[in-house]
Amino acid sequence: MSRFRNKSIYSLLGVDSSLDHKHVYETSWLLPPLALACLRGLIALYIFTTIFTIWGWYGTHGESYAIGETFSYFTWLTYWGIGFYMLTSATHTACYALTGRSMLFDRWPRALRALHGLFYTTITTYPFLVTVVFWGILYSPPWYTTVEPAWQNISQHGLNSFYALLEIILTTTNPHPFLSLAVLIFLLLLYVSLAYLTYHTEGFYTYSFLDTGAHGEHSGKVAGYCFAILAAILVFFFLSWGAIWLRRWLTHGKVKRSLRDSGKLAEGEPEVMEFPTLRV
Repeated sequence: MSRFRNKSIYSLLGVDSSLDHKHVYETSWLLPPLALACLRGLIALYIFTTIFTIWGWYGTHGESYAIGETFSYFTWLTYWGIGFYMLTSATHTACYALTGRSMLFDRWPRALRALHGLFYTTITTYPFLVTVVFWGILYSPPWYTTVEPAWQNISQHGLNSFYALLEIILTTTNPHPFLSLAVLIFLLLLYVSLAYLTYHTEGFYTYSFLDTGAHGEHSGKVAGYCFAILAAILVFFFLSWGAIWLRRWLTHGKVKRSLRDSGKLAEGEPEVMEFPTLRV
C-alpha cells in the first residue's frame, strides 16, 4: 500500500504531467488525428440529432411531458454523456491535429484533465451496462411495429455500445486507473437516488425493477437487482480494462501523431510501452 501513499491523486488517476506528451486522448494507432476528430464529431452529430429528433417526435405526438422525463433515465443520461464526450474529444483531437499540441488541455487545470479521464472511463463502461440491462431485462418481444421506437432503441441501446467499443479499440488510451472504479459505483448510487427522487416527486419508476411495491414487499427483489447491476459494472470495468490493455499489447504502442507534433518520434522509432500493473 505504500506505493499508493507516495503517489499524487493525479498519478493515481493516470494524468501525471510526465505523460502529457503521449496525447493518449487525442490519438489513434490506426487513424490520423484529423480523421479521428472527424469520426468523433460525426458520432456526436448523430447522437444529438437522435436526441432532438426524438424530442421533436414527442412534441408533435402529444407527449411533450416525456421530454422532461428523459432526464430521469439512466439510458438518456449516458447517451447525453457519450454525445458530450465525443464532442469534447473531437475538439481536443482537432486542436492537436492542427497544431501538434494539446491547446485546451495545456490551458486547463490538471483537475479537468483528471475529470476527462474519468469521463472516458464512464463512456467505455456504462453503455455496455445499458445495453445488457435493456435487452436482457426490460425489452419484451415482439419487435416494434413502428419505425420510431425501433430506431430509438437501436440508437440508444445498441449503437451506444458500438461507440464505446470504437473508443476502446481505436484510441491509444491506457487502461483505466483502478481508482475510477470507485467513481463508477458512486455515480450509480447517485442515479439510484435520482430514480427514487423521481418516484416521490413525479410518481413513476424509471425502471420497473426498482419498484419496491406499495408496502415494500418487493424490497428483496429490488436489492437483488441492485447487487446484480453492481456485479455487472465490475465485470464491464475489468473487461474494458483488459480490452484496452490487449489493444496496447497488440499494437505495440503504435501512435499516429500529428504532423505538427514537434515531440513525435523519429520514423521507425518504437513507442515505449507502459503497462500498468496492480501492486498492493
